[in-house]
Amino acid sequence: MTTRLDAGEHSDLVKSVVVVTSRDIEPEHQVERVSQLLDGVVAAGFDELLNQQTAIWADRWATSDVVIDGDDAAQQGIRFNISQLFMTYYGDDPRLNVGPKGFTGEKYGGATYWDTEAYIVPMYLAVTKPEVTHALLQYRHDQLPGAFHNAQQQNLAGALYPMVTFNGIEAHNEWEITFEEIHRNAAIAFAIYQYTAYTGDDTYVNTDGIEVLVAIARFWADRVHFSQNAGKYMIHGVTGPNEYENNVNNNWYTNTMASWVLEYTLERLPKANGAVLAKLAVSDDEQAHWQDIIDRMYFPTDEKRGIFVQHDTFLDKDLRPAASIPADQRPINQHWSWDRILRSPFIKQADVLQGIYFLNNRFTMAQKEANFDFYEPMTVHESSLSASIHAILAAELGKVDKAVELYARTARLDLDNYNNDTDDGLHITSMSGSWLAIVQGFAGMRYNDTQLSFKPFLPSTWTHYAFKMNYRGRVLAIDVADTTTIKLVAGEPITVLVNDKPVRLEVEA
Repeated sequence: MTTRLDAGEHSDLVKSVVVVTSRDIEPEHQVERVSQLLDGVVAAGFDELLNQQTAIWADRWATSDVVIDGDDAAQQGIRFNISQLFMTYYGDDPRLNVGPKGFTGEKYGGATYWDTEAYIVPMYLAVTKPEVTHALLQYRHDQLPGAFHNAQQQNLAGALYPMVTFNGIEAHNEWEITFEEIHRNAAIAFAIYQYTAYTGDDTYVNTDGIEVLVAIARFWADRVHFSQNAGKYMIHGVTGPNEYENNVNNNWYTNTMASWVLEYTLERLPKANGAVLAKLAVSDDEQAHWQDIIDRMYFPTDEKRGIFVQHDTFLDKDLRPAASIPADQRPINQHWSWDRILRSPFIKQADVLQGIYFLNNRFTMAQKEANFDFYEPMTVHESSLSASIHAILAAELGKVDKAVELYARTARLDLDNYNNDTDDGLHITSMSGSWLAIVQGFAGMRYNDTQLSFKPFLPSTWTHYAFKMNYRGRVLAIDVADTTTIKLVAGEPITVLVNDKPVRLEVEA
């Protein structure tokens, strides 16, 4: 096309692009389908398409936006993160998942990690419609055959979900990840628990979900071994969430979450769909074996320190705080040899504390504080997934300054390039951490079966923050300033706990 413009004239060129792939349309039909789609785009016109786009985003922001007054950097950070998350994934296609870099960089190749279940699911449950999170669960159920294959590759029963995948088959090529970082299996099961506990909808867990739970439980029951010497079940040769240690024995987090999966699966079996149960054929003897593992699982502890020990020999290391590392040697993963990192006591991300975060109501405040005070000073937070978990626990423990510091780290990880690696792409799957740090951390939101609760505080440098959330068909608005206001915007009346006191909420007439 050519055109001629006289002085002072201008012309606008509108370019419409349609993308199709062989995932949806066979190659021989693509040109025809593209033509149809382009005709629709042209007929609608730019203004109409813009209006449609604006309406979609307005709907997404309606329950996801977090308003912060008094700290522009904090406000910018969380809105940047939410927008990047929603541009990456919004549950429209259950064949897809959330790539760690989204569409911002080629590192990790767009593969799926356990980040989705551990970090994305709890946020998406509260700020999107239930079907968005359901699509993430469906993604894993649809890839169950690949998980069976992965377990068989290790001559083990049941299913082992991959650390890195595109189609359910393990795609990672490092043995300490592929064969040892098996804790990711528990995160898949925990996502099913979170979905069920938060939504109150047990239709998934009683059908497709129980298939996944039983498959994972069978893996754990085969992966443990019984120590005649200790009279306990153990799990040797693993890598925990702290990837700065490989091939350790009895990683506390792995043992704890394996036991929890068996326990939760046994709890759900009697409630599951009869036809599905008949197909699974979980015998009484098998269930008795699972219960025996639960009863006699070994959990390394140190009674003197009052802590759960990260793994059997962790306390034999040269224990010292991360503050002892010279500033010009940070981050250590860019300055030290891998051998030196593995021998050090320094922790990449929450490990023991990840388990305390997941199973929060099982531990006393004294246990939480002792473990936080022991492990956090040795943590270098060189995983993008680290800061949010520590911020939530710090907030719960009343360590307000530490919580705010770690919120800033998770909210502005990429904007401020904390780990000197943003040029590889944004850390998409950890961006939910900023929302979690505010809602589960500063606002103290927890849910336990039918009870929703809050224990809010206001950071000293903020004057106000507010957010909305979906919960079991309701929309709640939480506003925290000098006082806290919680309103029911839509839905049936509900009683919530605020600082352990019951408050009944009804939609205002």
